[in-house]
Amino acid sequence: MEKHIHGGNIYSYRDCVDFSANCNPLGTPESVKQAIRDSLECVKDYPQVGYAPLREALGRYEDVEPEYVICGNGAAELIFSLCQAVKPKRALVPAPSFAEYEQALLSTGCQVEHVYLKKEDGFCIQEDFIRSLHKDLDMVFLCNPNNPTGILTEREFLFRVLRYCRELGILLVVDECFLDFVKEPGKYSLKAQLPRYHNLFILKAFTKRYAMAGIRLGYGLCENRELLERMEQVTQPWNVSVMAQAAGIAALKETEYVEEGRKLIFREAPWLRGELEKLGLFLYPSQANYLFFHGPEGLFEACVRHGALIRDCSNYPGLEKGYYRVAVRTHEENRYLAGALKAALEEI
Repeated sequence: MEKHIHGGNIYSYRDCVDFSANCNPLGTPESVKQAIRDSLECVKDYPQVGYAPLREALGRYEDVEPEYVICGNGAAELIFSLCQAVKPKRALVPAPSFAEYEQALLSTGCQVEHVYLKKEDGFCIQEDFIRSLHKDLDMVFLCNPNNPTGILTEREFLFRVLRYCRELGILLVVDECFLDFVKEPGKYSLKAQLPRYHNLFILKAFTKRYAMAGIRLGYGLCENRELLERMEQVTQPWNVSVMAQAAGIAALKETEYVEEGRKLIFREAPWLRGELEKLGLFLYPSQANYLFFHGPEGLFEACVRHGALIRDCSNYPGLEKGYYRVAVRTHEENRYLAGALKAALEEI
């Protein structure tokens, strides 16, 4: 598996409109950009270790005690520091899912087991996932909605996984980075379970919600202070920059912006889905701000020739060539994508 291929590679495809990365289509809020500009007066200074103001702002935003918040240089850094802190010997990951889980686990020498999600089941997690849990596992990763499929796992199923993991002494890591673009995120989040389950770690990020991918700011929620302290011990002290701390505090005030972005996704996703289905592409029922579909091989390269960068998902474990993911963007951009896909399919 090619672990370092990701969406958003605009540097290699400069003449394309990017549909391979799934950030808020409204772009970065102006208040966040201004906070970054204002923070430049402090770049001569080291960042505040412990990022107390940002941690307090996140505590208010998430309605948790600040001491249960940990921040990182993107959610990806937290995945790695979590694995370094736990040093798991064996872990379970569904496939396909976000590549960094397995990459971080392998970096610690962990043996990774997979539960392969089947196309005949619509790539939904089934009962065999629960049957795959056993006492020799140290960690389990789940992404909800899953990346790259956008498929949601019902909370009742997650409750069962969580309870079984606690009984077996397994740390459950749930990535909720894309829940912001689900119509009723509260129906799927496990955040309310944090006080009862100290084997639960929730991953979240500013990247998608506020279109801040270049800032690199993610955070985790967990009420196991011992685990958080171990993570802090394996993380360099200045991992959240002055600019990132300022940007994060400003972004958390942008409630109207977040809601506008959500409404745009809810309007545009059905339209774009319809256009792709008209082209004969097979779409899966993604609930996130991106669409996952099957099409002909060579579609990625053909789309590039027509000025659209889509995500070729063939490097995900459990997926073969012909699976793709596209971000839902503004109506004008989505029309452009539909046109590029039509031209690419005709070319193929």
